[in-house]
Amino acid sequence: QVDLVESGGGSVQAGGSLRLSCVVSPYPRSSNAITWFRQAPGKEREGVAFLYTGSGITYYADSVLGRFTISQDSARNTVYLQMDNLEPEDTAMYYCATTFWSRVGPQNWFQPAKYNSWGQGTQVTVSS
Repeated sequence: QVDLVESGGGSVQAGGSLRLSCVVSPYPRSSNAITWFRQAPGKEREGVAFLYTGSGITYYADSVLGRFTISQDSARNTVYLQMDNLEPEDTAMYYCATTFWSRVGPQNWFQPAKYNSWGQGTQVTVSS
C-alpha cells in the first residue's frame, strides 16, 4: 500500500506561481510512474505532468507545457509540481497518483484508471 499526501495549494492571481508537493510513502525503490492530475468542477480528471521515478523521464499535457515542471527529491520522498504563469483555467483540485511503471506508456500515461494509489488532493484557485 502506497500513501500519497499532497500540499501546497492555495489562491493566487493570474501570472503567479505555486509549488505543489506530493509525499509518497514508501517512496518507490524501482521505477514507478507518478503523475499529477487535476479536476475542475463539472469536468473530467485530466493528467498534466508525468514522471518515471527511475529514469526521470517526464511528459506534460499541452495545456501546461512550458509553465509546469514536475520533479522529484527521493531523499524527501517527495514529487513536486512547480506551476508558473498560472491562468484562471488552471483552477482545479490537484491530485498525485502512482502506479507501477509497466502499467503505463506513451499511449495511456494520463489515463486515471491505470493508477492504483491516489492522494486526497489540494485545491488551486487562480483569479483573473
